[in-house]
Amino acid sequence: MRFIISLIAAVVATSLLGGCAGYQIGPVKPARLAEIKTIAVPIFKNKTLEPRVEALVTNSLIQQIQQDGTYQILSEADADAVLEGTIENITRRRARSIRGNVDATSEFNLNVDLIFTLTNRVTGEELLVEKVTGTTSFFVGQDLQQQERQAVVLAAQDAAVRLTSKISEGW
Repeated sequence: MRFIISLIAAVVATSLLGGCAGYQIGPVKPARLAEIKTIAVPIFKNKTLEPRVEALVTNSLIQQIQQDGTYQILSEADADAVLEGTIENITRRRARSIRGNVDATSEFNLNVDLIFTLTNRVTGEELLVEKVTGTTSFFVGQDLQQQERQAVVLAAQDAAVRLTSKISEGW
């Protein structure tokens, strides 16, 4: 009887512990970024007509990388890699019209497109070149320009989250 109970306990323990076989504790960086521990983030270039958005995007990205904790932010002279980027587009598209008047808009979708390059500072090798898009939506109210400016902040934060996921997790 003891043998059967021991056998059942061993089977249950093996099945419970076997589910954790593929997991790792700590950051799981992409293989090509395994040696990179520190990153420099110079201010992004702005190809849009939106003023001062480059500082907004850069600050959002630095905060997100620090929050993620996979990489440490350092100056360009001390970092293992440099993350350079360009704000390519900020687009506003109509998402919803007012009921009864298809020409009037009640909600917009806003996209911020970023192209970034992660370069090994020592070798000059481009480790990652990709595009990310941050999105948000906003409703039309009294001050459309102010609402759009606030939506740009949210879309920049979304783009920063997506970019950080690409460099820290590979997706």
